[in-house]
Formats: sequence, structure tokens, C-alpha cells
Amino acid sequence: MDPGTWIALGLSALTFLLVLILVLRRPPADPRVRELQDRLSRIETLVDRLDPLLRQELSSLRGEQFQQLARISETQRAQLTQMGEAQMTQLALILRTTNDAIANLTRTTDQQLKELRESVALRLQTIQTDNAAQLEKMRQTVDEKLHKTLEERLGQSFQLVSDRLEQVQKGLGEMQSLAVGVGDLKKVLTNVKTRGTMGEYQLGSILEQLLAPEQYAANVRTVPRSAEVVEYAIRLPGKDLDGAPVWLPVDSKFPVEDYSALQAAYDLGDAAEIEARGKALEIAFRKAAKEIHDKYVSPPDTTDFAILFVPVEGLYAEVVRRPALMERLQNEYRVNVAGPATFAALLNSLRMGFRTLAIEKRSSEVWKILSAVKTEFSTFGKVLANAKRKIDDAGDEIDVLVGRRSRQILRKLGNVTEMKPDEARAMLEAGEVDPAGPGSAEDVDEEPDGEAG
Repeated sequence: MDPGTWIALGLSALTFLLVLILVLRRPPADPRVRELQDRLSRIETLVDRLDPLLRQELSSLRGEQFQQLARISETQRAQLTQMGEAQMTQLALILRTTNDAIANLTRTTDQQLKELRESVALRLQTIQTDNAAQLEKMRQTVDEKLHKTLEERLGQSFQLVSDRLEQVQKGLGEMQSLAVGVGDLKKVLTNVKTRGTMGEYQLGSILEQLLAPEQYAANVRTVPRSAEVVEYAIRLPGKDLDGAPVWLPVDSKFPVEDYSALQAAYDLGDAAEIEARGKALEIAFRKAAKEIHDKYVSPPDTTDFAILFVPVEGLYAEVVRRPALMERLQNEYRVNVAGPATFAALLNSLRMGFRTLAIEKRSSEVWKILSAVKTEFSTFGKVLANAKRKIDDAGDEIDVLVGRRSRQILRKLGNVTEMKPDEARAMLEAGEVDPAGPGSAEDVDEEPDGEAG
């Protein structure tokens, strides 16, 4: 028995003895009772002697019980510690296994993502290369056509300029050869009508040599509702609000008397006479400029300035020698003076401006064509993408149909005996099939039309 049971039995015995003693202490009425009481007294004395021993035994039993409990607690604690260590070991193993699986999954995912990125990058690079090649071919074609056209047009223009300059040079040479008869020419030019005709003829000759016929006109009424006509007018490439051309008036003037008097004063070396003749020449030019401005300049039908053409370079040099006169003519009357060479250079500049405008117009047309081609190419790419998607969808449907049909046919032919490949190929090539042989219609279950698909 365990110590607790012994303690319970001892306490029960003590309780019984105490009750018995209390009962027997009542006065005896019988000798036997007295004898029994004596015995009980002896027993009580014995119990008193045994009580310390029992208590000591109980104390020792309690100590042993506490020691056993301590040993049991240590044993349980050790077992719990071992169990915790085992569980920790299992958890660590599970964690390591989980970490390894996650690492493997991560590596696999990274590898798949890397392969997917490489595949996508390769496809994009292929598409970009193809697009760049096609655009480069288109650009080369356009550049070749544009370069060829520009070379042809510029070659023709420069050839025309060269021819006209050569003709001008020949004309100037001829004019220099005619300078010997200047005296006779002065006599002829004393007539106002004659010298005006000569200036007009020279002006028309320069315009004819340097401009196309549609770029200028003679005897033009530049001011609406006016009877005055200018000798020549240059048609500019701009348009006014009514759609009519914008004219640049050009009129020739040749004050030969004032110029001859000035030249004579230079020959004499008389300063006062030179100054007086110079002022007279300035008055003549101011009068001519005012006349041109009032008669022929009317913006927006014309430009806000006109050109006064002088047919002699020496006379133009006299005007240029007087900056105040040039500035007054330009600012007050909006008239520019030009000699033969200066007017030819001005016409060359205008003609090159016309050419530049034409080239820019053609360039804008080329850019529009390129924009249209780019837009069409984008549409072409979308159409190709849609066609590819439809082809892929059709391929998927064919794969599904082929797989399902093949399975049904194989299921129906499950009981049919297969022939050797050589024999089957020979039979099919010869077109001879034995109706009663293997694979005949009798061995194959007929399939209704409704179950074919």
C-alpha cells in the first residue's frame, strides 16, 4: 500500500479507540465491565505510548511522500524538457524543409519569369527590328525620290540661272562695247519719250531674262478703280483677302538732263555747281518717287513699297552716294531705287525665294505622305495582330476537333485487328479492301450521323 492508505488506516484506528474509551469510562456495573475497563486503560496507556511513534512515522511518511513528489516532478519536468526539445527539433526540421521548398519554388519561379522575359524581349526586339527595317526601306524610297526630284529641279534652276547670268554678262559686254557712242546716245536721249522707252525696254529685258512669264506682267492697273497703269509689276506668291495676286510695282525713271548737268559740273570741278545740280537731281528723284507712290502703291492690293528703276549704273551711284536721299525715298515715299545690276540681284533673290516656297510646299506634301504611310502601317499592324489571333483560335478549335474525333474513331475501332503497316499501305495504294477481312464494316459498329461530332 502507499503511505496515504497507511495514514488513513491509522487515523481510523485512533478514532475507534477514542470512542471505545469514552464508552468504557462510564461507571461499571459488572466485574467483567471493570475488567474490560482495566484492559481499556492499559490499551489507552499503550495508545498514548504509540501516539508519538505514529506521529513520527507519519512525519517520516510525509517526508518520503514529498521526496517522491519532488522526484516525480523532476521526472515529469525532464520528460517535458525532452518532449519540448524533440518538438523543437521536429519544428526546426519542418522549417528547414519548408524553407528549402520555398527556395526551390522561388528559384523555379524566377527561372520561369526570366525565360518569359527573355522570350518577350526577343519577340519585341524582332518586331522592332522588322518595323525599323520596313520604315528604313520606306524612308530610303522617299529620300531617293525626293533627292532625285530636288536634284533635277535645282539642276534645272541653277542651269537656268547660269544661262541667264551668261546672257546678262553678254548683254553687259555688248553695252560696254556700245559705250563708245555715248555722245550720240545723249543726243538721242534729249527726247523724253525716247529715253523713257529705253528705260522701259531695259527693265522689260531684265524681267524677261530672270523671271518666268507668269511671275510678272506689263502695264498693270495696281490700284483698283484707277486709270493709272504701271510699266511692270512683279506677281508675289501671296494672296490677299479677295484671292487676287499681290503686285510689286516697278517703274523706270531717267532724269537725263539733271544727270548730264551734274556730270558737266564734275568735269568743271565747280563745287557750287556740283551742289546745285545735285540738289536738282534730288528734287527730280523725290518728285518721281512721290508720283510712283501716289499712282501705283495701294496695300493690300500691292506691297507697301515700289521700285524706281534707273537704267544707268552711274545715275544709281549718284543716288547711293546720298544716304539722306535714299532714306527719305524709302521712309517718306516707300520707294527703293535700283540700278540694272542691283535690280537683277533683287530679282534673283525673289526667284530663289519663289523656289524655296515651292520646295517647302513639296516638303510639306512629302511629310503628309509619310504621316499617312505611318498611320496606314499602324493599321496594318493591328490587322496582322487580329489575323494572328483568329488563326490561333482556329488552330485551337482544330486541335480540339481532331483530338475528340480521333478518340471517338479509336473507341469505335477498339475491336478491329490492326494490320501490318506495309500491308495496309499496299492495300490502300491498290484500292483493294476485303469486305470480310479485318477492319470490315461488319466488325465496326455503325455510328449515327448525330453522334459523329
